[in-house]
Parts: sequence; structure tokens; C-alpha cells
Amino acid sequence: MSKIITLVRKELLDAARDKRSVMAGLYYAIGTPLIMCGLFFVLIGQLTSPEDMKITINNQQYAPDLVRYLANKGVLHGDQDDADLKAISLTITEQYPTQMSKGQQAEVILEADKSNEKLQKSIRRLEQQLQSYSMEVGSLRLLARGIDPRVVQPIKLRVEDQSTATSRGGFILGVAIFTMIYAVFISGMNLAIDTSAGERERNSLALLLSHPVSTRELVSAKILAVTLFALLGLALILLVSKFAYTLVPWQELGFSIHISPEFMLLMLLVGTPVALMAASLQIFVSFMAKTFKEAQSYLTIVLIIPMGISMMASYEIAPDTLQWLPVSGQQQALMAFVKGREIPMLQLLISSASTLLIALVMALGLERMLKSEKVVFGL
Repeated sequence: MSKIITLVRKELLDAARDKRSVMAGLYYAIGTPLIMCGLFFVLIGQLTSPEDMKITINNQQYAPDLVRYLANKGVLHGDQDDADLKAISLTITEQYPTQMSKGQQAEVILEADKSNEKLQKSIRRLEQQLQSYSMEVGSLRLLARGIDPRVVQPIKLRVEDQSTATSRGGFILGVAIFTMIYAVFISGMNLAIDTSAGERERNSLALLLSHPVSTRELVSAKILAVTLFALLGLALILLVSKFAYTLVPWQELGFSIHISPEFMLLMLLVGTPVALMAASLQIFVSFMAKTFKEAQSYLTIVLIIPMGISMMASYEIAPDTLQWLPVSGQQQALMAFVKGREIPMLQLLISSASTLLIALVMALGLERMLKSEKVVFGL
């Protein structure tokens, strides 16, 4: 153990000398929660107080009540000389007043390019407001004829929401958990490349192997050093998220986000096997590469796999079998915890065991690789 501890200290000191490389891995852990909170601020502002939408309304004089209703809902008539306003136009036909007075269907024409992604949100908003106005007018017509409007609604649906303010924030927390788990892979990646392909390019790997240390001790030290950096990134993103997420006005959307100390402790416990797997996998792939840049390219492709698994677990689109695998199993357990549900212990244990098994297989593969001169000298 003393040799392994000495080797771990050596790896950490080597990493500390290259501060830019170290911080590049930790920038993700520090910056991601802040960027997400900024995006949520903008999103909540748009959802709670949408800006007025201006369109072109032709023949307003034929439907003053409709124009007034739309204006109260934030849909206004703008200057027709503005080219942007012509993208969405609402034309009220000349027959509109006569048809409304006779209780007939009154026709209005909505002209817009639905293939334009920038207009789709505005088009949906206008269609919803027109539909709401149509339902109100329909109810008034029924009342005028002595008919209860509830006659056309034979079923009354009453929804009793049993969710809590915390569980309703599960979708946001699912995204947050995804970023936290991904921080494990990002934070130690640069050190994994530097301690493998980087050492080989600097010709220090062969010199290190010439010392009285076994290959297993060397592999264990490298994996532990990268794991420590991965856990450091996880701890940083947890701390930053704990303070950053409290600044977002979640109550405007009817739920709350709170990162408790219990969740942080569980995240660290669950993230430790993932960090070991990420470290061993990244070092293994880096040794397979011939150069430092080639190792960066390989790891960029490898990181797509945990990202895809984690995203599918976040949005619950993964098949049941995938939820027993590494990363997704841990993420499902964490999401159950933050939603106040029972943690699926069997699923968590199996996914964690498979995670450690992959880490062990990668470590044994590394031990075997470092006994080959082709790997050590990059031949």
C-alpha cells in the first residue's frame, strides 16, 4: 500500500503542475450548474410572464370583441409596415358579423408558414387563444337558448394530484443528476490521458516501469489518481448546484428544487463505483491510442456511450433491461430518492456490481497491456 500511495501522490503532483489541464476538467463541474440556472431563469421568465405577441389583424372593425379578447391575452395588432409582423396574419372575413349575429360558424383566416420553426410557438399560442374564444362564445350561445353548457360536457374529469412540490421537480432534477454523473467522466479525463498516452510521449512510462514496482501497483495508482479527480469534480458540481439551484424561482412553476445533504452523500456513494469504472475505462482506451491527440479523439467517442445511457435514464425512455446496467441503474436510484420514492435496492446493487466488474476487467486488461513493449513504447 505504501508504494501505491507514493505512486498516487506522484500522479497527483504531475497533474497539479499542469494547472490548465486540471482546471479544464473541473470547469465543467463548476460552470454547468451556473449555466443551467441561467437558462432556467430565462425559461421561467418566459413561461410565467410571456411577452406580448404582435401580428397583423386584417378587418379589425368586423370583430371588435375578438380583437379585444386577443389583446387581453397579449396578442396585439402591430404596424403592417413591419415585415416581421406579416409572417403571421389573421384575416376576419366580411361575413363574420352576420354569421355571429345569426349564431352560425364565423370564419377567420390564419395565414402563416408552419414550416418556419421560429413561428411555430407563436402560431400555437394564437390557435389556442382563438379556440378559447370560440368555446366562450359557444357557451354563451347555449345559455342564450336556455341550455346549460355542461350538457355538451358529459364527463367531468377531476384530477387529484398526489405529487409533492419536490416530486414535481423530478424532471429538472433528472437533468441535474445527468450533469452530475457526467461530471465524473469529464473531470478525470485529462488526467487519464496525461497519465497514460502523455507519459508515454514524454518517455517517462518506461522509466517508471524500471523502478521496483509491480505493474499491478502502477495500474492501481493510476486508476486511484484519476478516480480522485473524478470524485473531486463530482463534489464540486454538488456544492455549486446546492447553492446555485436555490437562486432559481422554482415556485413560479409550482415546485421546488432542494439538494439535501442526504442526496449529496448518496450521490458520492453511488458515484464512487462509476468513478472507478470511468477511470479504468479512460486509461485503458488512452493506452490503446498511439498519441496524446489520438487518445483525446478516442475518449470523445467513448463518452457518448454513458451520455446516451444517462439521457435515456433521465427521460425514462430506456427499456427495463437497460435500467439494470451501469450509469442508468445508479441514476434511476437517485431519481427515485429525490422524488421521495423507495430506492430500488436490488437494481442499484446489480448496476453497482456490474460497474465494479467492468472497472476490474479494465484494470486487469491494463495490467496485461503494460507488460507489452508495443504498448509501453507506443510501437
